[in-house]
Amino acid sequence: MDGAEKRSVAPGVFRRCEGCGVTLLEDVLAAAWSVCPQCGHHHRMAPPSWVSLLTDPDSFSPIGDALRSGDPLGFSDGQTYPDRVARSQRQSGESEAVLVGDASLDGVDIALGVFAFGFMGGSMGSVVGERLTRLFERGASARRPVVVLSASGGARMQEGIHSLMQMAKTVAARGLLADAGVPFVSVLLHPTTGGVAASYALLGDVNLAEPGALIGFAGPRVIEQTIKQTLPEGFQRSEFLLEHGMIDAIVPRAELRATLRRVIGLLAG
Repeated sequence: MDGAEKRSVAPGVFRRCEGCGVTLLEDVLAAAWSVCPQCGHHHRMAPPSWVSLLTDPDSFSPIGDALRSGDPLGFSDGQTYPDRVARSQRQSGESEAVLVGDASLDGVDIALGVFAFGFMGGSMGSVVGERLTRLFERGASARRPVVVLSASGGARMQEGIHSLMQMAKTVAARGLLADAGVPFVSVLLHPTTGGVAASYALLGDVNLAEPGALIGFAGPRVIEQTIKQTLPEGFQRSEFLLEHGMIDAIVPRAELRATLRRVIGLLAG
């Protein structure tokens, strides 16, 4: 068969595992909640898949879904900020970098937030900060335990100081939830870094993480270049953080729903 007669496989049929390199059928990987059946590598999942995994059918109701980013700085790096947002919306299928709303988990009412890393690296701008704030406020007012799954590169540079202000804003909102005596369970996905890691994400009553997740403020390469030292093996990975008391548990994705149900029951009981 010559080159003109060769048939290409339709895109989206196969996927190469980022952990072991084995080629997998997309359907097989999706059925395993994007965890490689060969090596256990946890690939990223989009918010709709997380909602399906963690919540009861048809129980999710979004909060702040109509909020959209402004352009306070008129930022452009060859592409305008509104154009970048529109492109991320088309590519990710999400309106912003976090989806938040009311839901139920095995019949227990919760307030759930899930980051979309595919939307500008899960960066936290004004809309992300406002949605998270409303989520914490909803948890406090309705006495719903709050669960947030974070995956972010940090604050969104296109919004400058407006983005950095979301760190203080989300921490203050998390404080209101604590004052109300309502539990907050933080789930740290790969990666959880920058302003998100330095604000609300490590302030859970219980902090859980997925295996192998990168968690920290600056990246390891930046730290090594700054301090001129070689970092320990596995530095900033969830296993390293668990060993040093920075998180409470590492939970494989297949066990996360049951773990959240158990933790919420203990905290709210």
